[in-house]
Amino acid sequence: MTTQDSAADTAQRGGTPTAFFTLDGDRFVPASIARGPWGQTISGNYLGGLLGHVLERDAGEPDLQPARLTVDLFRPAALAPVRVDTSVARQGRRLKLVDAVVTQGETVVARATGLFLRRGEQPADEIWSSPVNMPPIPPTPDPIPRGLTTLVWTYGKEDHTPGPGFGLSAWEHAGPKYIWVRDIRPLVAGEPLTAFTRAAMAGDMASSLTHYGAQGLQFINADYTLTLSRLPEGPYLGLAALTHYSHAGVATGVATLVDESGPIGSATATALSNPGFNPPHP
Repeated sequence: MTTQDSAADTAQRGGTPTAFFTLDGDRFVPASIARGPWGQTISGNYLGGLLGHVLERDAGEPDLQPARLTVDLFRPAALAPVRVDTSVARQGRRLKLVDAVVTQGETVVARATGLFLRRGEQPADEIWSSPVNMPPIPPTPDPIPRGLTTLVWTYGKEDHTPGPGFGLSAWEHAGPKYIWVRDIRPLVAGEPLTAFTRAAMAGDMASSLTHYGAQGLQFINADYTLTLSRLPEGPYLGLAALTHYSHAGVATGVATLVDESGPIGSATATALSNPGFNPPHP
C-alpha cells in the first residue's frame, strides 16, 4: 500500500491528477505511482482495483449488486503493462459469476471472481452483528499535500496523531487498528472512479491492517475477498480490524468495511510470513 508519488507523477495533466493506469489498446500501462511496498511491482490494491474496474465494465448491470470480489495474487506483477480478460462462468436470473485473469506477456499474475446478485425486497427482521466503532471521519486537507496519491489516515496507538501521509506507525502495537481512505486520483486515465472500484482497492488494505504488529508488517498478502451488502456512498471508506490468526507463517485476518453511513461489508485476507515491508518514498 503506497500513498506517495514521485515528483514526475505529481504533475497535472489538463487539470486532472495522473492516473495509476493508462489504457493502451487492450493493455493497462501502470504509472510509477502504482508501485507497491514490496519492490518494483504493482501494488496489490491497484491491481485489485483494476480487476474490479474491468469486471464491473464487462459484467455490471444496474439491477445487480457487486456482492463479492475475490482476488488471487499469484506472483508479483512487474511495473509493466497488464492485460485483463473476463469470462462469464455462470449467469442465472438472480446471479452472475464472472472470472477475470491478469496477464503480463504469457504469464498469469493474478485472477479474480466477481459475484453479482440481483437486488430485491429487504426482509424486515433485525439481525445481530458485531458493533464497530470507527474513529470520526477526518477532514480533507485543503490544499491536499503535494506528492500524495491517496489520502490515508491510520489509527491505533493512543499517542499517534493521524494525518494523511503520516504512514502506518499507528498500527505498531497489539491493540485495535483502523483506517480511513479517500481516493484523489483516477485508477484508469479517462475513466470515472466508481464506488465499486474504490471498494475493490480498499479491500486489499485489510491485509496490512489486520496483519500489522508491534514490529511492523511481517506478512505479505496472497489474496483477499471483499463482500458488499451495498455500494459505498460518499468519498470516504474505512476499515476496522476484527481478527488476526496466524501459525507457522500463515495468517488470516478479517476487517469490517464502512462508509460514512456505517458498515457495508467485510474484507478477508490471507498472507504468508515475509519480512521486508518497505514503502516507497518520493
